[in-house]
Amino acid sequence: MKKFLFENMELAQSLLKKIIYFDIFSYPLLPEEIAEYCNYPDLNYDKMQKVLDELRSTNMTNYKSGFYFLGNDESKIEKRLEENHLAIIRMNTARKYSSLVSKFPFVRAVFISGSLSKNVMKPDSDIDFFIITQPGRLWLCRALLTIFKKIFLWNSHRNFCLNYFIDTNSLEIPDKNVFTATEIAFLLPMYNYLLYQEFMKANDWYRLEYPNLNHRSEALKIKPPLLKRILEKILNNRIGNKLDDWSFSVISGFWRKKFSYFSEKQFSLNMRSLKNVSKHHPNSFQERVLKTYKEKIFLFEKSTGFSLNKTSEKSLVK
Repeated sequence: MKKFLFENMELAQSLLKKIIYFDIFSYPLLPEEIAEYCNYPDLNYDKMQKVLDELRSTNMTNYKSGFYFLGNDESKIEKRLEENHLAIIRMNTARKYSSLVSKFPFVRAVFISGSLSKNVMKPDSDIDFFIITQPGRLWLCRALLTIFKKIFLWNSHRNFCLNYFIDTNSLEIPDKNVFTATEIAFLLPMYNYLLYQEFMKANDWYRLEYPNLNHRSEALKIKPPLLKRILEKILNNRIGNKLDDWSFSVISGFWRKKFSYFSEKQFSLNMRSLKNVSKHHPNSFQERVLKTYKEKIFLFEKSTGFSLNKTSEKSLVK
């Protein structure tokens, strides 16, 4: 590796890693975003800007119209702005459906995850939901939401993608890497801000990757409707227990058959199905992102001669 004389080598590595990570999604970053996203704690903005200027002068990053990015494809900027604009439009729909989801029995919190949580939407993007339920009713809750989607939304995922369920006793996410840290850091709390704060506290390990990013603000304030409270009272008994067990058996069994080509490790990562968690990521998106990230880092180091492997030991990036 070549020797480089940056103002702060560790800061330069941290900034580059975040620029590279978001470049996976062809997403140029503003300097204030880089400051929020990098994993260098107690960041001084002026010092960061000086390092960014050094990165520009060594052609390690490109810069135009206020955005930093890799390579010479300036169309990334226009693409990003278009996707930001579409995200603003789709947030109205996300609020509507978040309010709807919150009214279902045993839903305790509703968050928006995926691309919309990062203020990005493509024309074919789904609105992804991360839902926290009452313990012992996760699969019954998922079944009710799925039935609603199939009957009233013609099984459309566009506005109603049920990606991830956990219960209030299982707030910590076990997969600790840069991908999950990013997903947690950018979650948008739509319903039950207090539980969102508990969730973030249970997963404060994400701050190893995002020590400078503040918690998001609550989008909606919703009072549980009377029908929800009545249904929960009716089903908080042995009948509800049996329905939850049956829902778990049917749905997880169906997934086991449908995704039989997954190894046990892949199934656990992408389709985790336990009584306290339901994860539905059949496209192995996390695996693909992490693989691409490693490849981009390797290619960057090879082309520039600059090592990115000596960042803070507290980093989750392997």
